Amino acid sequence: MFGSAARMAIVSRRSTLHLAGAAIALAVAACGDSAPARVRLGSGLAGGLFHQFGNTLAAAADRTSRVRIAPVATPGSASNIELLESGAIDAALALGDTTVALAGRGLAIGRLYESYIHLAVRTDSSVRKLADLQGTRVDIGVMGSGAALTAERLLRTADLQPGTDITLFNRELSEALAALRSGSVDAIIWGGGLPTPGLAIPTPVRLLDLGIWVQPMSERFGYSYDRVQIPANTYPGTSGFETIGVPVLLLVAPDMTDSTVVALAELLLHGSSMLVPDRARGFQFFDRRWLVGTGDIALHPAAAAYYRSQHR
Repeated sequence: MFGSAARMAIVSRRSTLHLAGAAIALAVAACGDSAPARVRLGSGLAGGLFHQFGNTLAAAADRTSRVRIAPVATPGSASNIELLESGAIDAALALGDTTVALAGRGLAIGRLYESYIHLAVRTDSSVRKLADLQGTRVDIGVMGSGAALTAERLLRTADLQPGTDITLFNRELSEALAALRSGSVDAIIWGGGLPTPGLAIPTPVRLLDLGIWVQPMSERFGYSYDRVQIPANTYPGTSGFETIGVPVLLLVAPDMTDSTVVALAELLLHGSSMLVPDRARGFQFFDRRWLVGTGDIALHPAAAAYYRSQHR
C-alpha cells in the first residue's frame, strides 16, 4: 500500500509540474499570437519616483509586442490600492507596508525597488533626533501616498501623536521643501528613490539618521521594514547614515489573465537593464531573487510559475 501511494504521489507531482509548464507555454504563446494586452497602471504624482518608474516601464513595454502600459497619475500607494480594488486600474505600484491592507484581494507580479524614508530639517534646527519633533510642524507628503502612511507610523512609534504632539501637513515634496526652507514647517518626511531627484540638499537642509527605528516599527506594526544605508555624498556634502527602507511592489487584481501576468513578469525579468535609471545604479537593482521577495503579498501563480520556468 505504501509503495502504491508513494508512486501515486510521484505521478501526481510530475503531472502538476507538467501542467504548470504547459500553462506557462500556453500563456506565452497567447501573448505572442494576439494583440498586446492593455494595462492601466496606477503610478504616482508627476515628478515622483512612482510616476517616473511607471513611464519607464511603459516605454520598455513599447519595445515589445506583449503588453502596452498606460500609466495613471495618482497620489500614490493607498490611492492605487483603492483604484485597483474598484477596477478603475489593472495594476498598481505600492509600498509593501501599504499593501498589507489588501488582505488577499491582490497579487504581486514582483518586488521592484526600495523606497528610502528621508527626514529633513533645516541646518539651523535644534532637532537632532526623532523625539525632538515634539511640538513641531511636520509635512509628511500628500494624503493617499504610501510614504505618508509610513511617516505616520514612524511618528507614532516615537510616541508622537499627530494633532496632539505634532501638527501635520500634506504637501507635494517640492512644496514641502519650499515650506521647510521658508520656516513654515519644521521638518519634512518623504519616501523616494536614492538619490531623490531634484532636491537641493544639503543647503539649507540636514537629514536625520532613522536606522534605530526600523526594529521598533516592525514590532509595532507587524511588517518587516528594512534597515538600509544611505552612503556618504549620495547627496553632495552629506555623511553616510541609516534609514528605513520599504520595498515597492507591482500589484495586479487576481482576475488578470495569465497571459498578461506572464507578459508583465517577462518585462520585469528580462527588461531590467531598461528599468533602472543611471543615477540609481548601485542603489536599486532587479534580479530573480529580488523579484520574488514580495513578503506578505503572494506572487500571482502565473508569475511564480514563469519565474520558476526561467530559473537556471
